[in-house]
Amino acid sequence: MPTYHNKIFRPVQNTGNGETSSETRFHYQQSGNILSAAYQGGRIIQGHLLGLVDESGCIDMVYHQINDRGEIMTGKCHSIPEILPNGKIRLHEKWAWTSGDMSEGYSVIEEV
Repeated sequence: MPTYHNKIFRPVQNTGNGETSSETRFHYQQSGNILSAAYQGGRIIQGHLLGLVDESGCIDMVYHQINDRGEIMTGKCHSIPEILPNGKIRLHEKWAWTSGDMSEGYSVIEEV
Protein backbone atom coordinates (compact mmCIF):
# COMPACT_ATOMS: atom_id res chain seq x y z
CA MET A 1 0.00 0.00 0.00
CA PRO A 2 1.39 3.42 -0.86
CA THR A 3 1.66 5.96 1.92
CA TYR A 4 0.47 9.51 1.37
CA HIS A 5 2.01 11.12 4.46
CA ASN A 6 3.74 14.47 3.81
CA LYS A 7 3.22 14.20 0.04
CA ILE A 8 2.20 17.07 -2.22
CA PHE A 9 -0.02 16.47 -5.26
CA ARG A 10 -1.03 18.64 -8.22
CA PRO A 11 -3.80 18.09 -10.76
CA VAL A 12 -2.77 17.11 -14.28
CA GLN A 13 -6.29 16.48 -15.64
CA ASN A 14 -9.83 17.44 -14.66
CA THR A 15 -13.25 17.53 -16.25
CA GLY A 16 -14.71 20.95 -17.03
CA ASN A 17 -17.11 20.95 -14.08
CA GLY A 18 -14.23 20.71 -11.59
CA GLU A 19 -12.57 23.63 -9.82
CA THR A 20 -9.00 22.39 -9.36
CA SER A 21 -6.27 23.22 -11.85
CA SER A 22 -2.52 22.81 -12.32
CA GLU A 23 -2.13 25.70 -9.84
CA THR A 24 -3.84 23.76 -7.01
CA ARG A 25 -1.62 22.00 -4.48
CA PHE A 26 -2.80 19.27 -2.09
CA HIS A 27 -0.71 18.69 1.07
CA TYR A 28 -1.52 15.17 2.29
CA GLN A 29 -1.11 13.80 5.82
CA GLN A 30 -1.78 10.19 6.83
CA SER A 31 -2.05 8.47 10.20
CA GLY A 32 -2.82 4.76 9.90
CA ASN A 33 -5.65 4.54 7.38
CA ILE A 34 -6.90 8.10 8.03
CA LEU A 35 -6.00 10.64 5.36
CA SER A 36 -6.38 14.42 5.50
CA ALA A 37 -5.24 17.25 3.29
CA ALA A 38 -5.34 20.99 2.98
CA TYR A 39 -5.34 22.45 -0.52
CA GLN A 40 -5.46 25.77 -2.35
CA GLY A 41 -4.49 27.46 -5.59
CA GLY A 42 -6.12 28.52 -8.82
CA ARG A 43 -9.86 28.87 -8.24
CA ILE A 44 -9.61 27.30 -4.77
CA ILE A 45 -9.08 29.82 -1.96
CA GLN A 46 -9.00 27.09 0.69
CA GLY A 47 -10.05 23.47 0.89
CA HIS A 48 -9.82 20.40 3.11
CA LEU A 49 -10.42 16.71 2.60
CA LEU A 50 -10.81 13.76 4.94
CA GLY A 51 -10.74 10.13 3.91
CA LEU A 52 -9.96 6.50 4.56
CA VAL A 53 -7.23 4.52 2.79
CA ASP A 54 -7.84 0.80 2.18
CA GLU A 55 -5.26 -2.02 2.02
CA SER A 56 -4.59 -1.42 -1.70
CA GLY A 57 -4.11 2.34 -1.27
CA CYS A 58 -7.50 3.35 -2.66
CA ILE A 59 -9.01 6.38 -0.95
CA ASP A 60 -12.64 7.21 -0.17
CA MET A 61 -12.93 10.84 0.87
CA VAL A 62 -15.16 13.84 1.32
CA TYR A 63 -14.07 17.42 0.73
CA HIS A 64 -15.15 21.01 1.17
CA GLN A 65 -13.68 24.13 -0.34
CA ILE A 66 -14.22 27.85 -0.82
CA ASN A 67 -13.82 28.95 -4.42
CA ASP A 68 -12.87 32.31 -5.93
CA ARG A 69 -16.57 33.26 -6.11
CA GLY A 70 -16.88 32.98 -2.33
CA GLU A 71 -18.98 29.79 -2.54
CA ILE A 72 -18.66 26.81 -0.22
CA MET A 73 -18.58 23.65 -2.36
CA THR A 74 -18.69 20.06 -1.06
CA GLY A 75 -18.13 16.69 -2.65
CA LYS A 76 -17.02 13.09 -2.39
CA CYS A 77 -14.30 11.21 -4.23
CA HIS A 78 -12.88 7.72 -4.82
CA SER A 79 -9.18 7.64 -5.79
CA ILE A 80 -7.22 4.71 -7.22
CA PRO A 81 -3.42 4.87 -6.99
CA GLU A 82 -0.94 4.12 -9.76
CA ILE A 83 2.78 3.96 -8.99
CA LEU A 84 4.74 5.64 -11.78
CA PRO A 85 8.13 4.35 -13.03
CA ASN A 86 9.89 7.08 -11.02
CA GLY A 87 8.19 5.83 -7.82
CA LYS A 88 5.82 8.81 -7.56
CA ILE A 89 2.07 8.30 -7.05
CA ARG A 90 -0.62 9.17 -9.59
CA LEU A 91 -4.24 9.15 -8.37
CA HIS A 92 -7.17 8.48 -10.73
CA GLU A 93 -10.18 10.13 -9.15
CA LYS A 94 -13.91 9.74 -9.73
CA TRP A 95 -15.71 12.49 -7.86
CA ALA A 96 -19.14 14.03 -7.43
CA TRP A 97 -20.36 17.34 -6.08
CA THR A 98 -22.69 17.08 -3.08
CA SER A 99 -23.55 20.75 -3.52
CA GLY A 100 -24.20 22.99 -6.51
CA ASP A 101 -25.27 21.09 -9.62
CA MET A 102 -24.51 17.65 -8.07
CA SER A 103 -22.59 16.64 -11.23
CA GLU A 104 -19.81 14.05 -11.44
CA GLY A 105 -16.32 14.26 -12.85
CA TYR A 106 -12.93 12.62 -13.28
CA SER A 107 -9.51 13.97 -12.43
CA VAL A 108 -5.89 12.83 -12.23
CA ILE A 109 -3.45 14.21 -9.68
CA GLU A 110 0.25 13.41 -9.41
CA GLU A 111 2.79 13.60 -6.64
CA VAL A 112 5.11 16.59 -7.05
